[in-house]
Amino acid sequence: MTHRAQQDAALVERYLTGDTAAFDELMRAHQDRVFGVCLRMLRDRDAALDATQETFVTVFRKADRFSGTAAFSTWLYRVAVNTCYDAARRAKRHRTDPLPETTDPPDRTADDHLAAVELRPDLEAALASLPDEFRSAVVLSDVEGLALQTVADILEVPVGTVKSRVFRGRKLLAGILGNLGAGPEHRSSERHA
Repeated sequence: MTHRAQQDAALVERYLTGDTAAFDELMRAHQDRVFGVCLRMLRDRDAALDATQETFVTVFRKADRFSGTAAFSTWLYRVAVNTCYDAARRAKRHRTDPLPETTDPPDRTADDHLAAVELRPDLEAALASLPDEFRSAVVLSDVEGLALQTVADILEVPVGTVKSRVFRGRKLLAGILGNLGAGPEHRSSERHA
């Protein structure tokens, strides 16, 4: 068990015995990552803020259901993903326009910052177009950098299913994006295959 997982388990125990300050510590420790997951799942800042808040309200009310068989963060991300699924279903009934892309920071992993800014809207749109099960697997694995086993625990599916969803999600992304990162010779060779 990692140091963070031990701290979380102790904070949950303190919270369950009536120490509400312990819940505040848990929330501060995880709110940024939960918001990041929600933002990437929902692609709308206001919806992500609402989902983050709803996630923590759910955890506040149901902390006694945390069994401790997995890390608290695994359980928390599972709650966040399920909250996002619910929010996405509700949003399909009432579509709104997303915030302009200028509020998002550029991709810091890209060597060319101008190219990162230019590609980000396409990547975000492509990610948003994936079916929920593929998007959640890709977001948790590739964007959040979680281990496949952790993603499997969060999504409550076998690791093999996560691998399949990540593979299929990446394949769909490549098709949607037309392999933007590949040179013209790579794209033309794919057409002939």
